[in-house]
Amino acid sequence: MTLTQHDIDQEIAAERAAYEKRLADGGPVEHQPRRDYAPYRSSVLRHPKQPPVTIDVSKDPELVELASPAFGERDVTEIDNDLTRQHDGEPIGERITVSGRLLDRDGRPVRGQLVEIWQANSAGRYAHQREQHDAPLDPNFTGVGRTLTDDEGRYHFTTIQPGPYPWRQHLNAWRPAHIHFSLFGTAFTQRLVTQMYFPSDPLFPYDPIIQSVTDDAARQRLVATYDHGLSVPEFSMGYHWDIVLDGPNATWIEEGR
Repeated sequence: MTLTQHDIDQEIAAERAAYEKRLADGGPVEHQPRRDYAPYRSSVLRHPKQPPVTIDVSKDPELVELASPAFGERDVTEIDNDLTRQHDGEPIGERITVSGRLLDRDGRPVRGQLVEIWQANSAGRYAHQREQHDAPLDPNFTGVGRTLTDDEGRYHFTTIQPGPYPWRQHLNAWRPAHIHFSLFGTAFTQRLVTQMYFPSDPLFPYDPIIQSVTDDAARQRLVATYDHGLSVPEFSMGYHWDIVLDGPNATWIEEGR
């Protein structure tokens, strides 16, 4: 039987009620989603069921890097963080500026960290060979960028407002507009991935991915804030979004997804 949005809505409501009961019974606040969150079917099917494999780096400190990318400051160019300047022509869509700080649990800046983003174009299509959405591609927008945090832990991107898109988990399933963020530490094994959303998106209640963060306050930390001070006159709208790596105010990280 084909799953409908109504089916998913009922499952989301049941998961929320179960979480509220756990809280009422004295359970802890759940800042991170459960990996077996039932309404998010693809996560249930593919999340790790075994503990991570431990690599003995005492024998060879570079062993991890033999099977993973490595990045340095010289790999990041001055236009990598401006997704509107990476091609000969202008991309289609609303230009936006996204900026914020990468912070630790005590609010201290995390400096010199590689931040990467990827996203759909303004029509809601990714420039990827496995993309199945039949929305148009934009020859002047690839949808990927990267930058390094500065001494204040700040990152900055200029890009295009992404569009929502269907994702076929269930009948009439649509993802809210979002930008994927990837954060690197000192090694690829420290990589963290999350998503940033936009204020007042009408698709929030229907999306099992963002709803998998069942705690209201934790879920709200995934939503950027419109910041008029970041808007560039006659050019782009501005959004502010800080990323907190750990602690009670941590940003949701896609662990094992």
